Amino acid sequence: MPEENVEILRRAYAALREEGVEGILRYSDPEIEFTTPSSLASEPDTYRGHDGVRRWFGSFDDAMEDVWLEPVTSTPLGEKVLVETLLHARGKATGIDTAQRAFLVWTMRGGKVVGLDAFPDEAQALEAAESG
Repeated sequence: MPEENVEILRRAYAALREEGVEGILRYSDPEIEFTTPSSLASEPDTYRGHDGVRRWFGSFDDAMEDVWLEPVTSTPLGEKVLVETLLHARGKATGIDTAQRAFLVWTMRGGKVVGLDAFPDEAQALEAAESG
């Protein structure tokens, strides 16, 4: 099952890149919950459900465009998968491409993402994944 979760997430990242936010929702449970900490977001928050996922991606609309996530490495941890991720975006006003590295802990159940927590470094992400 852990390797299957890695494959599901690989497809989810690809769907996001190719189709935008609606593509990744196919891989997300309708009750998904995820958090962004203040160390990674100017407006940290908890997002719930598909509308929450849309709201998170929509939060980039004023300043950024072409927002997508690139998986760098994936580590299966039972029902969780730790993915080192680069968030890519282009500034609307400047046209400058940028990337931010984060470590995402995806919680999987029944072939769907049910939870997502973001961390600025791998040690924090591993600790959270192994304790929760």
